[in-house]
Amino acid sequence: MTPEGPARVRRAVARDAKRLTGLVRTSRAYEGPYASMVEGYRVGPDYIEHHEVYVAESPDGRVLGFYALVLDPPELDLMFVADAAQGTGVGRLLFGHLTGRAREAGLTEVRIVAHPPAEGFYRSVGAVPVGTVRANPPAVRWDRPELVLTLR
Repeated sequence: MTPEGPARVRRAVARDAKRLTGLVRTSRAYEGPYASMVEGYRVGPDYIEHHEVYVAESPDGRVLGFYALVLDPPELDLMFVADAAQGTGVGRLLFGHLTGRAREAGLTEVRIVAHPPAEGFYRSVGAVPVGTVRANPPAVRWDRPELVLTLR
């Protein structure tokens, strides 16, 4: 929910690339020691055209968040919620959409390699920890929790 009304989720299009890239690069979740992970990161039009990318937007067209679902093998590749939209239900809206889309695609589970501060969110929406993905410097300098969302 936004002050203007309910957010909606739609399929991303190539022209969303710049706004999605901006959301990733300005995320406060990636400040400090995590900054190197998104430095220079780009969500390109080609990525959007070849992957299942969905955007949550406000009634006035502001991007509130997005996710990218890889179908084979099934994995949540990206999920970001704009800093100003955190705590408003946008993450749960996106995750609910992801769950529905994964079921439509016939998936039985979705792997999630989480940004460490986001692990609690993923657990709260039903994902279960199954392990740890070890750091892989220089791109990723910290271990990340691995979770699985089982779809029933």
